[in-house]
Amino acid sequence: ALKPEKTKLAVCGRNHTLVYTEKGNVYAAGGNSEGQLGLGDTEERTTFHLISFFTNQHKIKQLAAGSYTSAAVTEDGQLFVWGDNSEGQIGLADKACVSVPCQVDVGKPVSSVSCGYYHSALITGDGELYTFGEPENGKLGLLPEQLKNNRVPQPVLGIMEKVNKVACGGEHTVVLTETDVYTFGLGQYGQLGHGTLIFETSVPKSVKHLRRHKICNITCGENHTAVIAENGLMFTFGDGRHGKLGLGEENFTNQFDPTLCYNFLRFTVLLVACGGCHMLVFAAPRPKGSEETLLDDLYESRLTATISKMSGDPLLTNTLQLTSARMRRREREKSPEQFIRMARTLPPLGERFLNSSLPVTSNTSPLWFSAPSLPKAEPVKRDHEKEKNHQKEKPGEGSAEEDSDNENNDRNLGDTTDILNMTHAMKLNPSDQSLKLSPLQKQK
Repeated sequence: ALKPEKTKLAVCGRNHTLVYTEKGNVYAAGGNSEGQLGLGDTEERTTFHLISFFTNQHKIKQLAAGSYTSAAVTEDGQLFVWGDNSEGQIGLADKACVSVPCQVDVGKPVSSVSCGYYHSALITGDGELYTFGEPENGKLGLLPEQLKNNRVPQPVLGIMEKVNKVACGGEHTVVLTETDVYTFGLGQYGQLGHGTLIFETSVPKSVKHLRRHKICNITCGENHTAVIAENGLMFTFGDGRHGKLGLGEENFTNQFDPTLCYNFLRFTVLLVACGGCHMLVFAAPRPKGSEETLLDDLYESRLTATISKMSGDPLLTNTLQLTSARMRRREREKSPEQFIRMARTLPPLGERFLNSSLPVTSNTSPLWFSAPSLPKAEPVKRDHEKEKNHQKEKPGEGSAEEDSDNENNDRNLGDTTDILNMTHAMKLNPSDQSLKLSPLQKQK
């Protein structure tokens, strides 16, 4: 059906496809249970059919598709929508669904639209953002008093800057302004990019880790987000299942902060599209002439990586295979803060303390290592980190592994056979943040 024409735009919803050709025709195919094909009925189509509503007078600038919704923006700023409106996601107030394109008017020209799963957003020509549809989880970014009108477009008042782009996911929304990236909605997989402490926000919140990069493009999947910087770097965050964050075959974990995709360092990423469980990237090889690209001040570890000879494969495998989790862990293990925090939890050292009788059990001994290695701090850090991680992984669990660890710890309390009468005193040296541990015989 499309063979005689050249395709200009194409978008996919959950089970339908829209295409716009250079001749000015709009075609639709696929599922049509809610009228999302715009053909005046609800019958499925297995081949492309012309949407007769659009004529040559409608010069389409953008097409968009959601779960069971469709939208088109014309070059003169008109917005047309059709399909499912059960949650108000096409902005037609009380209508349940429409099977032919209908215009949505917000009193000013519309420059772009994004259809999420059950909510939508539009940007006006002067950079104002409007959202509409399902109100749950704060994904509309509206004030409480605005939510009662969620079935028609409402202005998002929490973003004062001019909005350039918007992308709607399953339960979250991402917004790009001149200087910032804002996200709001549900973020239980990390798709908001605000770290592990914020799982939901109904107020547009700036993604601080992206502020140092000039972001030029944003896109959402159901539970993940991808952004492209002006220099062609791509960052992803959110649900890592199926490897859809593009961080390598072994990394299927959720990312709660924007994470650089090292696999694409040899390329300038131009476009990215996110689906429910996958992602597509359109990129161009970086010019061979650029011998060195400096990636400075990465958000998580202040890592500076020098990229030379961008065409070589070993570069990626040898130089930049550190995952963000490994880098963060390495930073923690190097940090003197570990010992300072430990020392703060101990009683103050003094004469009375040294002379007093201290009961020591396997459960209360804070640190363990043998007498010859007492001045060295390294082993303590590793063991302390291990204990912390073990508690994190199995909260509230008393395991056989834990018991055997405690037995080993008791055996390493110093060169003495009388474990019950032996303890240690720890002293922090403020000048170089080192710790000195001395075996101490208890008084009877």
